[in-house]
Amino acid sequence: MSTFVPSTWPHCAYGANAAADPVGCRGIHVPGHTTCLAHLADADRDAYLAGLTPGASIDHRGTTFTESLLNALLNALRDPATGSPRLGAVDLESATFEGHVGFEWATFERDADFGAAVFKSGAVFRSATFKGSAKFGAATFVGSVSFDTSFFKGFAWFESATFKGGARFNVAAFEGPAWFDSAAFEGDAWFEGARAFKRHASFARAAFEGEARFSHRTFKGNAGFESATFKRGARFDSATFEGNAWFESATFKGDAEFEAATFKRDASFGSATFVEADRIGPFACGRVVLSGAKFDSPVTLLFAARRLECRRTRWSSTAEIHLRYATVDFAHAVFEYPLTIAAEPYPFVLTDGQQLAEDPLPSAPDPGVRVASLRGVDAAHLELADLDLSGCLFAGTVHLDQLRLEGDCTFDKAPPDVHWRRWPPVRFTERRVLAEEHHWRASQPGAVRGWNTAVLGAGRAGPLQLAPVYRALRKAFEDGKHEPGAADFYYGEMEMRRHADDIPSSERRLLTAYWALSGYGLRALRALVWLGAALLVTILLLVTFGLAQDTPKQTATGTIPAGGGRVTFEIDKDDPRNPTGNRFTGQRFEKAVNVTLNSVVFRSSGQDLTTIGTYIEMTSRLTEPVLLGLAVLAVRNRVKR
Repeated sequence: MSTFVPSTWPHCAYGANAAADPVGCRGIHVPGHTTCLAHLADADRDAYLAGLTPGASIDHRGTTFTESLLNALLNALRDPATGSPRLGAVDLESATFEGHVGFEWATFERDADFGAAVFKSGAVFRSATFKGSAKFGAATFVGSVSFDTSFFKGFAWFESATFKGGARFNVAAFEGPAWFDSAAFEGDAWFEGARAFKRHASFARAAFEGEARFSHRTFKGNAGFESATFKRGARFDSATFEGNAWFESATFKGDAEFEAATFKRDASFGSATFVEADRIGPFACGRVVLSGAKFDSPVTLLFAARRLECRRTRWSSTAEIHLRYATVDFAHAVFEYPLTIAAEPYPFVLTDGQQLAEDPLPSAPDPGVRVASLRGVDAAHLELADLDLSGCLFAGTVHLDQLRLEGDCTFDKAPPDVHWRRWPPVRFTERRVLAEEHHWRASQPGAVRGWNTAVLGAGRAGPLQLAPVYRALRKAFEDGKHEPGAADFYYGEMEMRRHADDIPSSERRLLTAYWALSGYGLRALRALVWLGAALLVTILLLVTFGLAQDTPKQTATGTIPAGGGRVTFEIDKDDPRNPTGNRFTGQRFEKAVNVTLNSVVFRSSGQDLTTIGTYIEMTSRLTEPVLLGLAVLAVRNRVKR
């Protein structure tokens, strides 16, 4: 109300001055008098107060109360049976309270109107009971916290208060701390409006039987709703939390409206219960904590947050979680029905068509979503879409083979460099690898650079634990018709088996040979290199030892009968002779190539070979087709769909 605007009721006008204040005191007349209670003569005031009885109605709009004047009024209304004030209808609209306001244990039998009142010091309504509506719209609780006296100046203390009718705090300004701990709101509780809680606001263990409306409200300090119960709708749409917001162990039995809310720090819903909430968000936040929370009905969660913690969170129905920017921890979460976690590439759109403002995330590099852990999760009902799984911990996940991966789900890569500064040199071909393998390889003695050791929580996972993880992910990719991706996880499975301590040394040597020859049937180039080397060695051996020096000559031997008749010849062939002299001629090289290439496809070349050459050809016909088959298999594994 402007200083120079007169009130709508007959007012005191004490101290009016045509130049400085033409209105003067705005206190309403005391019945039977022309001044307000504050400016009433002492004898008249005493007579007025003496005429009041417990349960009487009072109307002192616009009146300025000192602490002593308010105490005198409340003492006149004090019920001897309870020792606490008992008031009927109360109208203290636009009243000003300059001292400590003590309505603790007071009972308001009818409506209580404190609209636009100004509380310049502490306002205590602890354990008060409002049987009618309680109106504090546009009220101002002024002051700051002071520890040099026995009271907190400027605070609003409604601890354990009971509001049986509606509680209206619309546009009320709380410049000091506000405590509504254990308060009971049996009707609607309206705290919405553009004005702020400038200090700490606590509603711990409060019970909201009707709607709780905090829309567009700003909480500049911390906001505590621990163990609060919202039996109908809880509306925090477009609210701003500049400090931490605590909803631990809160119960939302109706809707939980947080659309367009802004949490500049943490929003903690740890161990909260959502009974019928079907949509939470979209809202922007620094960190969202849902660890231990329970969702009893189908729900859609939409968050733009830096981190989302869902450890031991339980979903008892279907759910969709759409995220931006977040790093997600789902360790030991429980999904009883299908649950989808998806990354949103574009800002969320609100119901009014506007885009969600992402103020708490101005420096975020990209809107991608990263999964930190799925340990302990039963993935049978889990679907992931467009997520970064490069840092995700999978060891301990149950039914991982039934995990569904949609869109662009990325994994970490093996460092593809060749490392020459060790013997033998090491080259890791690029493939999808798990974060736990990165950590394990980086922690091994003599580890090469490129493996990431900074993977939180991955220290206990080794080859023995990772082999079944790779096997399950391979099956998940195969079921999704993504054969090249499945091939990478097959490679990882075989690598973990080769390094595991629980397999016999003979099997480990066999796996090592399989790895060296063809990368477990997945590295075509490696198999082709070995095939080329085998062909070259075969050719050199044939040229050197295998080809006969000359084509063996045939000799026919027979006897002609004296009287003529049938002649019988015995045809003999000389044994091939080992070469002497110059063995490396073009003609011999051409013959060796012919023999070698024919051996690759299990054909005999028909060349005359020495005894050593025959065994060389037999060996070639056994090994080289196998190497060719491994190369073909590797190509097939990479291109089939």
